Amino acid sequence: MATPASLIYMTAADGAAAKALGRDLLGARLVACANVIEGMTPIFRWEGEVVEGSEAVLIVKTRSSLIEAVTRFVQERHSYDCPCVVALPIEGGNPAFLAWIAEETER
Repeated sequence: MATPASLIYMTAADGAAAKALGRDLLGARLVACANVIEGMTPIFRWEGEVVEGSEAVLIVKTRSSLIEAVTRFVQERHSYDCPCVVALPIEGGNPAFLAWIAEETER
């Protein structure tokens, strides 16, 4: 049976911050891959006000067992007081790719 894997969706202030966080997560072997999508426009309520801005999205692939470690790692290094870090289970896919995620996140 394959090692359970997850996608973790995060946002960052800009592409440079998202790329740096992705590289740091890879360096710590907490994720197998990081995808950065620049130019996202968030619209959200913060401290009672509706805010619209500009961010980058960071999507990482990791073992499900590493979600808490990734979350802590991001919280310690992120520029936001309350960074978005949400995990979605991967329920299927290319077995070779899922095995690669497991291999790349072994410590």
